[in-house]
This record gives sequence, structure tokens and C-alpha cells, in this order.
Amino acid sequence: MLSTTIIATVFVFGLLVFFHELGHFMTAKWTGMRVDEFAIGFGPKIASYRKGETLYSWRLIPLGGFNKIAGMDPDEKQDERSFQSKPLASRILVIIAGSMMNFILPIVLFMIVFLASGVDEASTQPVLGTLLPNRPAATSGFNEGDRIVSINGQSIESWKQFVAIIQASANQTLDITIERDGQTQIKTLVPEFDAKANRAVVGVMPIIHHHVAGVFEAIVLAGKQTYFVAGAMLTGIAQMITGQVAAEVAGPIGVAQLTGQVAQMGLIPLLQFAAFLSINLGLINLFPVPVLDGGHVVTLLVEGLRGKPLSHRSTYLVQMIGMALLLMLMIFATMKDIVRLNLF
Repeated sequence: MLSTTIIATVFVFGLLVFFHELGHFMTAKWTGMRVDEFAIGFGPKIASYRKGETLYSWRLIPLGGFNKIAGMDPDEKQDERSFQSKPLASRILVIIAGSMMNFILPIVLFMIVFLASGVDEASTQPVLGTLLPNRPAATSGFNEGDRIVSINGQSIESWKQFVAIIQASANQTLDITIERDGQTQIKTLVPEFDAKANRAVVGVMPIIHHHVAGVFEAIVLAGKQTYFVAGAMLTGIAQMITGQVAAEVAGPIGVAQLTGQVAQMGLIPLLQFAAFLSINLGLINLFPVPVLDGGHVVTLLVEGLRGKPLSHRSTYLVQMIGMALLLMLMIFATMKDIVRLNLF
């Protein structure tokens, strides 16, 4: 439903932007900078209130946000609390804090997911779980609950050992001894090669054990999950850059569409999706591209090496190049979104 998509999109984008800008805001305050405005959204103000020296506002377009930190623009009047007046380390900390919060948010979201829905843990025992229909294991007479005893005479002690042999045995005939209902049987299995996964598969999953997670376990698992997802995303981005895989990108339209689809599955899947988006936002923002946080950090590092800031003309030129690159990427992603909608 359109209303679900709109509400879910506003919720997810608002959550991600709030945490990102909160990182900039907190570190700016902590390092003694003056923050004139903390805003969620762009465009006309819907609501606002002032506390101390900072104006807090909610704006009409909820697909962004900003902190107005005094002295970010070198042409502004500077004082001892301006961004440009602070030590280099403080300025770098404020810039990267947004992305750091985008890595903290997924830990919080994954922790909520684990506490609310429990934890599914794959068994380490060589016992077959769910079998995919029309795949080698199912068509060769294997059943859920079969214990793998040996493969071609080699004793199998763990699920990991079983998987390793299967993945290395594409199109090879394997004689597998199983234990079923207290009896041993020998079955023949020929793993098929999956080109997309670049390994042999037979279409079987391990036994999955479900249990309720405690707070400490949920925090640890959430940290591990965030680390795993970030690593997988970096690998995927590197493969796209090097041309190993096709460049699959989504713009605001595509992300909103996906958000609506996930929202219809329930709150837990939506929180997981928000966690993935937050990690992605954190990684992308750290790329050394002008106008992104990573590009700003590079500019500050160059300043540190030179002993003085880049000239206004050089800074402007670099930012325009970065803006042009991002604009081209946005146009490309939006065109891909429109194609996916099958409007033509």
C-alpha cells in the first residue's frame, strides 16, 4: 500500500538521518563548537524550538537533515567557537562522527531484533535440515534428519566438513553413508555447480536451533552481525568497481519501494532493513569523494600536511567535481529505479 510505503520510508530515512546528524551534533558540542541549528529534513520548517544557543527544527521534506555548525564555511565570520578555529583532530572527529553513528545504530537495531525474535543458530552437527525441492539432495532420496556418517569412506564429524567436501565436488559422484532411524544406508549424490555462487551445491540446510537471547548475547551478536554486513558490503562495492559483478544500485525511488515491500512483512524485517541501510550510508559517506564526509576528511588531512587550508578556489573546484559525480550517480540510480518500475 502507498500509505505504508510513505510511512515506512519517512520512519527509516528519519531514523538514519537523525542518528547521522546526532553524531555530528554531539561531537561538535563536545569539542566546544557552536551549533546554531539541528534539523531533520529540508525545506520549510514544520516545527521548531530553541534551547540555549541551538534551534531544533523539523522540516517539510523528511529525506535528509543537517547541523548548522558555526564557521563551517571559511567565508563566515569566525570566532573561538567556530569550526575552522578548532584543532584539526576535533574537526576530523566531528566529520566522521556521523558515519560512526551509522554503525552504532545497526548494533542497536540488531540487538532489538535478537531480543524480540530470538536467535536462530545453525547446528554444527552433520545432520540434514531443510531440503530444497528439485535439488540434488531432495531428488537423491535424502530426508531431513539424516545424519551424514561418511562420504566415499571418509568419516564426517561436522557440518563444516560436510559442506567443504560438497563444495569441492561439482559433478562428481559421491557415495554417502547416512544414519536414519538407527539404520545406516548408502546413497549416491552428485553435487551441481552453481555459477552464481561459484561452488557446488546440493540444496540442503543445516538444522536450525532457535532460542531466546539475553541482553549481553544480543549485544555481542549485533556487533558481529554489523561487522559481517559491513564487510560483505565492502566486498560487493569492490567487485562492482573492478567489474567482477554488475553494478546494481538503487536511488531514492528504489529504496522507498524496497522499504514499502519490507514494511508489509512486519516491524522486525523493517528494523533489519533499516540496519542494512544505515551500514550502507555509513560506508558510502566515508568514501574519499568531495562533498561526502570522507572527502571532507581528506581535505582536512591535506590541510594538516600543508600546514594551511586549501585556497577558497581549490576547495570550491573540488566540491563542484564531487557534486557532479554524485549527481551523475544519482541520475544513473534513478534511471535504474524507473526501469524497475516497468512504466514503459
